[in-house]
Amino acid sequence: MQIHFPNEAPEYSGRELTLAFPALVDGERVECMITAEALEDHFGAQSPRLEDMIVAFDTHRPRIEAATRRLLSETRAQCLVLRSGYVRFYEANWRN
Repeated sequence: MQIHFPNEAPEYSGRELTLAFPALVDGERVECMITAEALEDHFGAQSPRLEDMIVAFDTHRPRIEAATRRLLSETRAQCLVLRSGYVRFYEANWRN
């Protein structure tokens, strides 16, 4: 499975408190999201405000993409939401 992340700005959803970002899985676009809670708990976001979430996402994008890549592999490239619990589990077990 080939997984790539286009260098696109994430899209903020204030209603869902998420940032959406795309992945290309074997050439097919898959929308992924990360929650404000995950960004606050693991990537240093100061709040669920757009500005704080974007700073945390941009600063830790390689770690976020690594966790997303693993989850995409586990779910056979389904649309996904990266939540705090998965990030905690991923970083405890697979992060180098």
